[in-house]
Amino acid sequence: MALAIIRILIGIFFVVSGFEKLINPYENFLYVVQSYELVGKPLDLLTAWFMPWIEFILGVFMILGLWLKITLRGMWALLIIFIFVLGQAILRNLPITECGCFGDLLPLPLAVTVAMDTVLLITVTFLRAFIQKTSLLSLDRYFLSKQ
Repeated sequence: MALAIIRILIGIFFVVSGFEKLINPYENFLYVVQSYELVGKPLDLLTAWFMPWIEFILGVFMILGLWLKITLRGMWALLIIFIFVLGQAILRNLPITECGCFGDLLPLPLAVTVAMDTVLLITVTFLRAFIQKTSLLSLDRYFLSKQ
């Protein structure tokens, strides 16, 4: 039961993060993406447009426990990307004071966010390893029981 609750909490975390970016003007998150100086203009635009939706949808799927194996893989990949992007910004000493992960809701320094994402990555890896327990209170388990 504890792993299912952890799964739901992580889902809420990502829903809030994605939703905060979605309800604010698109240009706010575009500015954050551009500040990392990682990809060019066309990819900046795509990233700023799709990333909040990806976070939001993965979060909803985590909460519901829908397509959990795929959702956990997606969450794992997303966290690896976040850690890489934040890490390269720290190593390059970019003048970024906060990550922009939660829009205006919660400003966090880059190092704190890397630590938080690393803990989330380890937790998601653990949830994947114990998928049976993770899938308690999930739609996956519900649909499986109806077959």
